[in-house]
Amino acid sequence: MIMVVGATGNVGAPLVRMLSEAGEEVTAVSRRIALAPPGVVVRQGDLASLDFGGGVAAFLMVPPGFQGSLEPVLARARAAGVERVVLLSSQGVGTGRHPAVFEEAVRSSGLKWTILRPAGFASNAFQWAESVRAGREVAAPFGDVALPVIDPEDIASVAAAALLSPSHEGKTYVLTGPSPVSPQDQAAAIGEAVGEPVRFVPQTREEALSALLGFMPPEVAESTLAILGTPTPEEQRVSPDVSRVLGRPPRPFAEWASRFAGAFK
Repeated sequence: MIMVVGATGNVGAPLVRMLSEAGEEVTAVSRRIALAPPGVVVRQGDLASLDFGGGVAAFLMVPPGFQGSLEPVLARARAAGVERVVLLSSQGVGTGRHPAVFEEAVRSSGLKWTILRPAGFASNAFQWAESVRAGREVAAPFGDVALPVIDPEDIASVAAAALLSPSHEGKTYVLTGPSPVSPQDQAAAIGEAVGEPVRFVPQTREEALSALLGFMPPEVAESTLAILGTPTPEEQRVSPDVSRVLGRPPRPFAEWASRFAGAFK
């Protein structure tokens, strides 16, 4: 049985679906109860309280602002018979923006592991859904700074591959989209998806920080703005890892926008 922690998130939800469609026994773990595919067991819980009983592999998503240690979580997993973990980390760990403490805990856990370091999620554009619906506007800072954001479905596909095959053990994958796209590019792609022009409205750093603090801890908001405004060459580079794992290129932002056009109409 495979356990998916964070099963209602932008990566966890499609991962649960993919594993279920592949015929795997899946337990979806989330702090809130949600509908799941037929045959999927749903547990309400979080990392601090999670019972790994019955699991042989686990996908771990550490929520923003998590203050606990991952070591006791991993020790419980190993004691319960879990053999393999896939950790959803961040590209910012590899570039020094974020601490590596969770990755280090996984590597020293005694479990078989794979670490995923995705770039920014295409689904972060959902933050503009209300303003696009209300006034066909997207407000963002650093409008011309382009980053290779990734479709969460591609992250889920790589996670599924890592959970199902031992060939990914001990690997750390950097996951990006197929090309860098700026906030202005994203606004244009959303406009194409909804069939009407979407105007880009420049936002100051202070305005952006205020908005991010509505759903992010201060340190995460600050590091996010640093990446958005002054990315390193590594953070702007397109990684080959999605293509290497999946045998196809990653999906472009425009495809994501088209798939979720209904959220912006």
